[in-house]
Amino acid sequence: MAVARTIGKGGNYRSTKSGAGMTAKGVAAYNRKTGGNLKTAVTEKKPSKGRAGRRKRYCARSLGQMKMHNISCSKTPDKRICAARRRWRC
Repeated sequence: MAVARTIGKGGNYRSTKSGAGMTAKGVAAYNRKTGGNLKTAVTEKKPSKGRAGRRKRYCARSLGQMKMHNISCSKTPDKRICAARRRWRC
């Protein structure tokens, strides 16, 4: 079941300036609606073993998205994908 992504409504998504991605409130709402197990971003400098692996997988996935869409964060740092990768410390 797909959930519509409306940026800025209800406080479920962060602005690009604050690092993009979903807020804790947004993750909870998504999980309630879909019965999913979505988690918030891994933002700490030294995450535990499991969270470190999750960060590594996210960084690899998002790098693939950047390459596929030909996005350069040095040229366009205000893109949502660039802000999210900065927040995840990729």
